[in-house]
Amino acid sequence: MKFAVGFQLYEGNEEPFSHIVNTYKAHISEVFFAWQDTPSGRSAVATRHGFTDWSAQSRMEEELRAIKAMGIKLDLLFNGNCYGEYALSEKLANSVISVIRHLQNTVGGVEIVTTASPAIAHTVKKHFPNVEVRASVNMKIGTVKGMEYVAHLFDSFHVQREYNRNLPYLKMLKEWADANGKKLILLANSGCFAHCSGQTFHDNMVAHESQICEVQNLKDFMPYVCWGALKKRENWHMLLQNTWIRPEDLHHYEDLFDTVKLATRMHSLPGMVIDAYVRRSFFGNTLDLFEPGFSKAIAPYVINNDAFPKDWFTQTSECDKMCHRCGYCKKVFDQVLLNTMGV
Repeated sequence: MKFAVGFQLYEGNEEPFSHIVNTYKAHISEVFFAWQDTPSGRSAVATRHGFTDWSAQSRMEEELRAIKAMGIKLDLLFNGNCYGEYALSEKLANSVISVIRHLQNTVGGVEIVTTASPAIAHTVKKHFPNVEVRASVNMKIGTVKGMEYVAHLFDSFHVQREYNRNLPYLKMLKEWADANGKKLILLANSGCFAHCSGQTFHDNMVAHESQICEVQNLKDFMPYVCWGALKKRENWHMLLQNTWIRPEDLHHYEDLFDTVKLATRMHSLPGMVIDAYVRRSFFGNTLDLFEPGFSKAIAPYVINNDAFPKDWFTQTSECDKMCHRCGYCKKVFDQVLLNTMGV
């Protein structure tokens, strides 16, 4: 089992991401990244509010060349949830083609393209048959049928996060994937709410973030379902009912996944996250491992990663996921919650 980690473009005195990758290169097989200001599952890289960092592209290319030289695969993201009126356009296709060709000429090419767009998948398959095309986790593909429908477009699939804690089900998905020459990827440290009713709305906002930031928005509305729910103390236990996997429990997935994705593109301490999962151990606030982490939502309280009961993984991986009629996570939450102010 090796890791796919999310690229960050360093600024100022920050450590270049290639240095972090070099430290853990024996455990990293892929680095995923979005190209400059193209819509993706995260904020734009180079331009914000009209201000462009004109050195961003050259610095990024330098970093990608260094990572490529380590023998690590590059995974280019076109995983925006919406491309607006250009969703089926030749303009979008030409843009994708030009970026991939540019990267071939400047950094030695990419081995993987991850997308949430069947149209982009089609484009890459047509023009770059040697590039692996991967279904984004944003597509929420979590069934054999879901994979069958688009098997002609995708070589590999991020498994829908909501199935992360169901090992028998994941085994069934892997059996189909192995039999059909496909590959499954696990996202281990998503902090997002399971079955979030606002995910599509949120993903669409992110895809259009550059436009949204330039208009006057509602000031009395919280657009993020998760942050709205966590304003209420009685909902805090929901943080344990999500899809993340603790580093200490990752060994249970060794026979199911060759590649585990770690969300680190926007994390303030990506090296800490990678180190924890490489070591299969973490001492601190469990929420600090995830993206998003929600540490600020419950501060000054933290979730003490050392305080989880021994039966945590067994209970949460074998339960029926009917959280509304089960009190286990509420009980564990009271056990792991720690007030750092000592009050």
